[in-house]
Amino acid sequence: MADALPWEDVHAVARRLIGATFLVDGVGGVVVEVEAYQQDDAASHAYRGPTPRNRSMFGPPGRLYVYRSYGVHWCANVVCGEEGVGMGALLRALEPTHGLERMQARRGLDDPRLFCAGPGRFTQALGITREHDGLPLDRSPFELRLPPVLADVVCSPRVGISRATEIPWRYSLRSSPYVSRPRPRA
Repeated sequence: MADALPWEDVHAVARRLIGATFLVDGVGGVVVEVEAYQQDDAASHAYRGPTPRNRSMFGPPGRLYVYRSYGVHWCANVVCGEEGVGMGALLRALEPTHGLERMQARRGLDDPRLFCAGPGRFTQALGITREHDGLPLDRSPFELRLPPVLADVVCSPRVGISRATEIPWRYSLRSSPYVSRPRPRA
């Protein structure tokens, strides 16, 4: 996996993650939505530099940066860039394909379209917590399998942020009913 991704380019990594199979202890599915964040981006956790909370985002690429959003939900980014440069691809949504019963129990829902539609739902359904922060994606409990061909990716503005909202760094699988929010019309 590590050799297959251009870690220095968060946008290339975000595009390649669409259509990838992502599992945590055998639970997960196909990534359908990701957002890119880089250090010079006012909406990024890396914008003001390293802190104890975001230090994993500045670590080696190919790891997970996990943080608490609004003190309620865990969110997870795939760390990109070189060590010392804060970049990440926020995992926003997934089409559930593996471990649906465990996802259903964790989420307390019956509709699979809502198991992983949003970054907080994504981590809850897959059981991702702060304990996963900084762990490499090429080892257990993770499994990341890139698709054999590039997926049909649509770009649109990011959602759920208050700064740099116009930047089209939200990457999603065209026509997927599993994205977290509807994409704006072209």
